[in-house]
Amino acid sequence: MTARAEVGVVGAGIVGLAIARALAERSVSVVVYDRSGVGAGASGVQPGGVRAQWGTEIACRLAVESAAFWAEADERLESRVALGFRRCGYLFVAHTPSTLERLAANVAVQNAAGVPSRIVAADEAAELVPGLDATAIVGGSWCGDDGYFDRPQSVVEAFARGLRIERRAVASPDELDHDVVVVAAGADSPALVPGLPIEREDRFLLYSEAIQERLLEPLVVSAERHFAAKQLANGRVLASDLAARGDESGAAAWRAHVREVIGGLLPILTYVSFPILVRGEYDVTPDHQPVLGRVDDRVLVAAGFSGHGFMIAPAIGRIVAEAVVGGPPDDALAVLDPRRFEENRLVPEPQLV
Repeated sequence: MTARAEVGVVGAGIVGLAIARALAERSVSVVVYDRSGVGAGASGVQPGGVRAQWGTEIACRLAVESAAFWAEADERLESRVALGFRRCGYLFVAHTPSTLERLAANVAVQNAAGVPSRIVAADEAAELVPGLDATAIVGGSWCGDDGYFDRPQSVVEAFARGLRIERRAVASPDELDHDVVVVAAGADSPALVPGLPIEREDRFLLYSEAIQERLLEPLVVSAERHFAAKQLANGRVLASDLAARGDESGAAAWRAHVREVIGGLLPILTYVSFPILVRGEYDVTPDHQPVLGRVDDRVLVAAGFSGHGFMIAPAIGRIVAEAVVGGPPDDALAVLDPRRFEENRLVPEPQLV
């Protein structure tokens, strides 16, 4: 007969697995439940990006802590394959002075949190990103430490290794026989904890076929043109219309938009086609920050990451695990607790992708 676990974690995405792993490292018996298996939800369809360029102190702090983990991820996770973290750099471009001012305000927040980002002029941006048309922008913000994992699914699987995972649908924490239940089920979390202001938001990625020539090393983001693009280690170019919503019937319009922005901003990608469309999802809150903390004496929640759960999963794992074992409460629990919505304590995140 299987021994009763002290903690049950609902959700075998990157966040739930990071929490379970952090608990196991603190000698807490834990079991992870997921109706479909490891990385079957949003964690299984994402490009593995890791950045610290955010616009709020709390987001930057969680990113900085997680970055220290990601820098040693192969060793810390004892991965059987190289996870391939690559510091390619992220460039957020500004097409107007007002956007550059906003980026500069974000960089000030980032620098105060220890993020080595900086504002760059248009000419320097073009030097950092060969193939970028400097005449299309007035400047941007840059952080060379930002990057991505070449094999993000391998990262998820590495977190899962050694954990007790049960493939089971859970409708309510009440049906689980554990001292503590942590709900980390992404967009499905409100079904387990009614009242959570989390909504499912479809997102779409476009991929090229593998291209031998290296065309675009850093990731380039234009919030004003709701566009992002990056060439991955496998040679595929990833691009996205960041405003794409709905279903796949909009694919032609999304490709046309990507093509239009490329023509004016990254002409080096002019002859790249994007035949592959991949659908993913975000679990979104009103302020685009996660819901983190206790719902009651027995249930905690860690969900609503609005697309950056992968990036900050290591920090979230530590914070929740320490809360479960009764360690000193992290400040993030007071900032991101579930009651902030009804108490009008939102922390709007301005630097979204």
